[in-house]
Amino acid sequence: MRPLDPARVFLILRGGSAFFHTLIFTVNIVYQAETVGLSALQLVLVGTTLEMSAFLFEAPTGILADVYSRRLSVIIGVALMGIGFVIEGSFPFFAAILLNQVLWGLGYTFTSGATEAWLADEIGEKAAGPIFLRGSQLSQFASLLAIPLSVALATVAIQLPIVLGGLLFLGLAVFLWLAMPETGFTPTPNDERTSWGQMVETAQAGVQMVRARPLLRVILAVSLVVGLYSEGYDRLWTPHLLDNFTFPVLFGLQPIVWFGIIRAGSSLFSIAATELAQRKRITENGGRMIGLMLGLDGAMILALLALAWAGNFWVALIALWIFSTARSTLDPLDSAWIVRHTVGQARATAISFSSQLNAIGQVVGGPAVGWIGTVVSLPAALTAAALLMSPILPLLARGRRLEKEMSGRNGEGSGDLT
Repeated sequence: MRPLDPARVFLILRGGSAFFHTLIFTVNIVYQAETVGLSALQLVLVGTTLEMSAFLFEAPTGILADVYSRRLSVIIGVALMGIGFVIEGSFPFFAAILLNQVLWGLGYTFTSGATEAWLADEIGEKAAGPIFLRGSQLSQFASLLAIPLSVALATVAIQLPIVLGGLLFLGLAVFLWLAMPETGFTPTPNDERTSWGQMVETAQAGVQMVRARPLLRVILAVSLVVGLYSEGYDRLWTPHLLDNFTFPVLFGLQPIVWFGIIRAGSSLFSIAATELAQRKRITENGGRMIGLMLGLDGAMILALLALAWAGNFWVALIALWIFSTARSTLDPLDSAWIVRHTVGQARATAISFSSQLNAIGQVVGGPAVGWIGTVVSLPAALTAAALLMSPILPLLARGRRLEKEMSGRNGEGSGDLT
């Protein structure tokens, strides 16, 4: 099989990964809680294990991608995730689930940073921005298709979607091995490699790039704040709905079906929002892109507060959809923003720094918000998550000022802050 166009490979990777993840995670928590019988504490430990794995492995794997091969890094990561999910679905034990979190976290860090850096190397930074948006949109379509399939498979055996999703990840790794090109990246020659010494040099180059670029420091600070609020929200919005609202009786649907409707609605709204951003060519103008990010983050904070204190189910549902739509639209903009302001061999390392800060934020913020939910109330916990998110607004405002200064010195699109 001959290598395919990089943009096409990236879209297949994004769409396939989203389909397989949704296939798995539509039923994964139910499998862990009911089939494996995990307690609430064990469920928390599962999430903590994942985030700690991401934190520990993010920088080393990013350096490997910069020194050796971004293509190989992505392939290894996809394969590791597949192996982990096959293990989790095949062995209904707490230890197997923890092992999957380690493999999944390690696999994710091999793909994090390396994927975006690979695409930017192959097609250029400016061309990569619209592809990030298109990939996000395709991911939403793929997730939408996976939801009913996952439910149907789970009626046969609840672990079936998990095992099948893992096997499909392994198949995707084989496809990438055959079809993924790498022509824009030049690895360090063998006679110049000094193993870990070279990796340390690459890490130092990444640190120097962060120190030299004020806007890159703002981007990394935003990643930390996103981590602080996101873990608490992701863990608590579902029990908040179950504990504090009465689900409407509609066509005899049970609450579990309502969660499918919520997820499907989020996907549809996100597809529309990313299509609008794509048509407006938002990623081509740094100032406009950050302006949109400011609006989306502001909407998320207000929606999260509305969700926390909603008086009825329908208000909570609308708040959830606003939050999830804005969040999904922000993901590709975040990727385009950091690619715009990183260059050369240290790009994957800098992107990995961002992911690592996000993981730190989740490890710190998640338990704190969860403690508030246990001791005070779930609405108070979601309010705390919104407050933890609020520093994003002044950070983005500073980022927009720096973008304007950069444009004034170098012209729009330069991305050079040195």
